[in-house]
Amino acid sequence: MAISELPSPDGLVLHPFRGVRFAVDDLAAVTSPPYDLVSPEDVRSLLDVHPNNVVRLILPGADQHRYSEARETLRSWLESGVLTVDDLPSLYVYEQSGPDVLLRGLIGDLALSELEKGIVLPHENVMPATVADRLALMKTTESNLEPIFLVYEGDGVSASGLVDEVATTRPPLVDVRLGDGIVHRLWALTEPAELQTVADALYGCRALIADGHHRYATYLALQRDYHDEGRGPGPWDFGLALLVDSRVYPPDLKAIHRVIPGLPLEEAAARAKGAWQVHEFAHLEEALEALAASTGPAFVLAGDGPCHLLTGPDPVQLQHAMPSGHSDAWNSLVTSILSEFLLPKVWGLQDDEQTVRIVHHDPFLAAQMARRESGTAVIVPPLTVENVLAIAAGGERVPRKSTSFGPKPRTGLVLRTFATG
Repeated sequence: MAISELPSPDGLVLHPFRGVRFAVDDLAAVTSPPYDLVSPEDVRSLLDVHPNNVVRLILPGADQHRYSEARETLRSWLESGVLTVDDLPSLYVYEQSGPDVLLRGLIGDLALSELEKGIVLPHENVMPATVADRLALMKTTESNLEPIFLVYEGDGVSASGLVDEVATTRPPLVDVRLGDGIVHRLWALTEPAELQTVADALYGCRALIADGHHRYATYLALQRDYHDEGRGPGPWDFGLALLVDSRVYPPDLKAIHRVIPGLPLEEAAARAKGAWQVHEFAHLEEALEALAASTGPAFVLAGDGPCHLLTGPDPVQLQHAMPSGHSDAWNSLVTSILSEFLLPKVWGLQDDEQTVRIVHHDPFLAAQMARRESGTAVIVPPLTVENVLAIAAGGERVPRKSTSFGPKPRTGLVLRTFATG
């Protein structure tokens, strides 16, 4: 079946659904970060805290039976009452609050739309292997186990005003404080008039995928597969999503750093001197301060020994390295320069999963990993939301692992199954 034959609304649509939620005494103990931020060590730690942690569903293991094991675990938790289904279809007001953190939005069933319509805007490409893994999990469990995160530019009044009114005046369904001090709360919107207010406010908007590109690609693949099988319209025409009005709650956009095992720091710095200005710093803190103050493309190299700040790339070499098929805006991104110039032209490496490891946010953790791997950490400055919106609106994609929007929704607070959603 062609994509044009799939249900695809002409506006941004968020439907209510019957949420699936944990019914355990210690809700904090059964939640987790999103699947792509959970290491194997994290899995063991989370399961040590509680055997029913949601990580058993989102990362069910490595053997060939892992997807069916996740399905059976989900089924047994529903039958035993570990998980329960809300009585009424709802949109869920979601709040994260804590020191320097306040985010509010709506969790619901996002109607899937063709990317060509420009209603849902991706800004990153996806890795086929990751989509295949998430597709197998969603198909086997027939569920969406964690919401993707999207931001939209609303009017700052109608939907967001309702969200704020609910969060400040009504008792929550869920109120849980995690070890990092962040409090997560949920409220259910079920009244038809309130649901209509949200629907009217969202329909004329478009949404940028902040986090969850692979899952959104999986939603679309699952929809195509089920329609190809002749199932027709159904819950697979929607995907679990959190929508946040960026006019009211601007997202926090953090950097994603690289670690190159086996490339010694001094060798990396020496080879960079032919194309960059290289400045040495004894301590990472000093190098990071200099990075923050830099104008133009810049990176910090860290690992075993003094740190090095790279600035002022040779303009001729840089121009020859950047692809002609991309816009000037794309070619000026630091992550584009990293993936097209620094890694392949200066070091002869590709920015792929086999060569380069990823560290979200923490430059000190990246440096520690580089020392452990006898390699080099590349500390990358964050992009801006304006950078990302401009690239997405122009129909381009930033290089892989360019952005880390936050604060990310906590996994395990509300799930969605096809049988109930």
